[in-house]
Amino acid sequence: MKAVLSQIAGLTRLCIAGPGGKVGAFYFALIFGLGLAGVQVMVRLISWTADFYNALQKLDVDGALRQIAIFFGLIAISVAIHLSSAYLRKMVQIRWRRALTEAALDRWLAGKAYWHMRERTDHGLDNPDQRIAEDCRIFVEKLTIEGLELATNIVALVTYVSILWSLSTFALSFSLFGNPVEIPRYMVWAAPLYVAIATVITHGLGRPLKALTVEQQRREADFRFSLVRLREHVEAVALADGEPAERRLFRERFGAIARNWQRLANRELILGFFTRPYFQTVLRIPLFLALPAYLAGRVIFGGLMQIGSAFQNVVTTLSWFVFSYRDLTELAAAASRLSHFMRAAEGAISPQTGPALHKTSDTRLRLRGLVLATPSGRRLAPMPDLALEAGGSYWLAAPSGRGKSTLAKAIAGLWTHGEGGIERPEGRILVLPQHPYLPLGDLRSALAYPLAPEAIDDATLRQALATVGLEELWSLDDDGWTDRRRGLSGGEQQRLALARALLQAPDWLVLDEATSALDAETEAHVLSALRQNLPASALVLIAHRAPQGLGSLRMIELRQQPPLLEAVPTTALAQAEPVS
Repeated sequence: MKAVLSQIAGLTRLCIAGPGGKVGAFYFALIFGLGLAGVQVMVRLISWTADFYNALQKLDVDGALRQIAIFFGLIAISVAIHLSSAYLRKMVQIRWRRALTEAALDRWLAGKAYWHMRERTDHGLDNPDQRIAEDCRIFVEKLTIEGLELATNIVALVTYVSILWSLSTFALSFSLFGNPVEIPRYMVWAAPLYVAIATVITHGLGRPLKALTVEQQRREADFRFSLVRLREHVEAVALADGEPAERRLFRERFGAIARNWQRLANRELILGFFTRPYFQTVLRIPLFLALPAYLAGRVIFGGLMQIGSAFQNVVTTLSWFVFSYRDLTELAAAASRLSHFMRAAEGAISPQTGPALHKTSDTRLRLRGLVLATPSGRRLAPMPDLALEAGGSYWLAAPSGRGKSTLAKAIAGLWTHGEGGIERPEGRILVLPQHPYLPLGDLRSALAYPLAPEAIDDATLRQALATVGLEELWSLDDDGWTDRRRGLSGGEQQRLALARALLQAPDWLVLDEATSALDAETEAHVLSALRQNLPASALVLIAHRAPQGLGSLRMIELRQQPPLLEAVPTTALAQAEPVS
């Protein structure tokens, strides 16, 4: 319990500290004030109950009509308070959700934590999208509802108990084993005892709900992810006639949902065997407990109804935990998942393992004693010690499985498995993977990425497209680009990524099979354009085949110890013999 409260407090601080959070806190205070006003309305209704039923007992028509008018006035005030509170609560929720979402995104994106967390599957980290989108919403909604109710109920409880104390002037007298027993103001003591027993039973029966709710969220996210994955790979699945396999996967993951849902339903049924009768009897128990005093003539009918109303308010206020148990389990589950996600993201920002990266004033990119490993710890073959000069052109050649793509990730500072050192020179290093990323949005956004589209003028964007042979895309409107983006071939996607590299003009450009989908003629044209437009940039190509169009470049055989390093023209690379 202490850990959960600490998690909720920490996330609440993030909600308040973020953009718009303090305005949300002000609204929260306003809602609390409205809640206190609502308590005063309820106090007046308790007093109204005695006045109304006393008028009925006396057959006082004018008095009864006056109390009916007062009743509708009080209801009008109560409705105004409720609607104002509901509206302000929505304003708090969107502001605090924005603040909490921004905090989660800051941690997830900082230091490429999203990359370093990709292998984590514990406690929901395999679905970071759900942590950010769903858990932030659930946490804020439950916090603003349950938190306000708790704060208001604490104040209301003091008020209602004091009223019940003033009304319960009579004692309960009975005989126990022949001995007279008298309990003064027994109505005051009966309320907390009644609710305490109910609370203990509710918690005992509902305790497994938190773990089951967390598991249900995880399985729902797994099922949703499998559907999204099919949507993203429709072509490959369709060409492979993979529908039966996808159907098996969907059936398996939905089956996991159904099995946990059954356990969740069973537990809620067990809890309902107690809570449902409690809900239906809690409003009648006060009258039953006050009947001895009424039948003994110690209180008139209006007083009986007033005591019953006061007792009812005390019991319902104390029963907040019972009534809100399911919502509280969802709040606790969301807080637990979000806190774990935040801690994991913060810990992933600066990984302590992997090859050491050093920024140097030297103009060369150096590898020293570099041995990369897989995430499972399997060591790859050692990389040769290298020193690549700025502005040069290099082809890193090696058989499949040698770790060429892993080397590209290590140079980018992403790979955290292995040992040795990489000395990175000053300046921007851009690594283009084999499968480029096309962001959502219009064509300008895709070209300028990761910059804002307005950061580059249209003429420059269009020229970059023309350089890689994709100028016809410029004529597409937003809808046309959206349709075309889905149908771009692998080669067109790679050329679009190379146009993006032209616009960014990095000091070091590493192409990890980034032209593998291009035919030899197109590759030669595009690489030649890269070399001409980026004369000061170092080009490092990782490829199985000899790159064309770069003129003279250095071929480095990574499988050699020491590596083969030979300057040859690209036209002769295909026939080049290794030098022993």
